[in-house]
Amino acid sequence: MTDEYQTIATTSEGYYTEKRSKFFAFAHHVECVDEIKEILAQYRKKYYDARHVCYAYMLGADRAEFRANDDGEPSSTAGKPILGQINSNLLTDILIVVVRYYGGVNLGTSGLIVAYREAAADAIAHAEIVTRQVEEVITYTFAYPQMNDVMRIVKEMNPRILSQTYDNTCEIRLSIRQSEAEQLRNRLSKLL
Repeated sequence: MTDEYQTIATTSEGYYTEKRSKFFAFAHHVECVDEIKEILAQYRKKYYDARHVCYAYMLGADRAEFRANDDGEPSSTAGKPILGQINSNLLTDILIVVVRYYGGVNLGTSGLIVAYREAAADAIAHAEIVTRQVEEVITYTFAYPQMNDVMRIVKEMNPRILSQTYDNTCEIRLSIRQSEAEQLRNRLSKLL
């Protein structure tokens, strides 16, 4: 299992036009469904006069949580092509929204598929793609006299320190790349 995944750094935009229909695409870095719902509500409010606000998203490093929505377009002509672009670029933690303004000419199912796919592809092309690591959080409790030993391991393995409390009993919360978590756990447990 790999402990890396690709996502986008910030919001990006794309555009496609076909027979006077305009397709505005927006790609967002997202981390949960509630965030997605909030963003979709903003687009539906901002583009209240648009005919369709279609979208697709992919969540999680394992890319297991996803959804595609056609928002009134013929079945599988909008959401699936958008999701297809997310999949072909192997991205996750991403939401792509495509807003369509109807131009008066029907595009047909193949025309719609191409339009939504190209709009999503343009948004991805304008995005900064970044590689992130899957991290695991480790909480370790220890006696104050062990402080130097614990901090030496932290310095050597370089996890991110999320929180630390020092008292008679100390606690430290560390976030480390998933592939290195077991090694960190083993080294800390040998201090006991």
